[in-house]
Amino acid sequence: MRVLRVPRHYLRFARVFYSRRPAATSRSRRPEYMMSSNAPEIRLFNPGLGVHFHPDTFQFSYDDGVFGPEHAELRSLKEIRAGLQNPECNGPDPVYSIVMDVGRKADEQVLKQRMLLYGVVAYAAGRLGSELVRSQGHIHAVAAHCGWSTPEVVEVWEGRGIVYLQKNVADNPGICVAIEAVPGDVVVIPPGWAHFIANADPEHEMVFGAFCDRQYAFVYDSIRRRGGLAWFPQITNGPQIEWVSNPTYLKTSLQVRRARQYPELRIDPALPLYQQFVNDPERLQWVSEPSIYAKLWETFQP
Repeated sequence: MRVLRVPRHYLRFARVFYSRRPAATSRSRRPEYMMSSNAPEIRLFNPGLGVHFHPDTFQFSYDDGVFGPEHAELRSLKEIRAGLQNPECNGPDPVYSIVMDVGRKADEQVLKQRMLLYGVVAYAAGRLGSELVRSQGHIHAVAAHCGWSTPEVVEVWEGRGIVYLQKNVADNPGICVAIEAVPGDVVVIPPGWAHFIANADPEHEMVFGAFCDRQYAFVYDSIRRRGGLAWFPQITNGPQIEWVSNPTYLKTSLQVRRARQYPELRIDPALPLYQQFVNDPERLQWVSEPSIYAKLWETFQP
């Protein structure tokens, strides 16, 4: 077994520069990896889209000229237990809040024509037992319109996030990587990779936006049969995040690193993702048409 840890000061973050108008049978193992002790640079970030999370109600509101669901979808703890290290754990409930298909009204038809969908997700503060608050993990289903398990591009708005990815859901999970992201960071989830997103700071909520395919759907069965993905992120009483392996997979290494830039996908690190779409809708067309970069995905490193 192996482990990874991060000191508590690493988990502190600056509040993001966007409106949050206020109006909560164990597979426990020894930790195997610990996260880096270097605290990343703290940044303020304005995502450039008038979507506001209200932590008191776990709902969202929208500025004039912005569309989105009237009521957020709330993901309960019961719904994600099958993918957790300890399926019987206690934790915040709901675990996270989701509004899918949001954007500026002026862009609504272009988003539909290009089969693109933008969503915003807010994760609760706290822990799921000893684990970070997170999703249970899934693979994107094959979209009928393009014949691909489509990619996703995630942008952290507030808090500190971790995007965990593994190439396969099989005895050998292949490449496993945990990517640490702060406000303004972007992480690309390539086609077919299993993944979950976690809130790396138990003291605060975490909010992110994401572009995905309009025909998005999730595949859970193979992950649930193994009791989750290959690595579990946990925080015990110490100052560090620890990664513990799932014994239903063969032993493998885990890469832990900061989010990188993606010039090969024409993502501009100087602009919010949604503004990049507004400026040039073709720039993110690979999200719903991954065949545009078919050769790139063969050796892509998130």
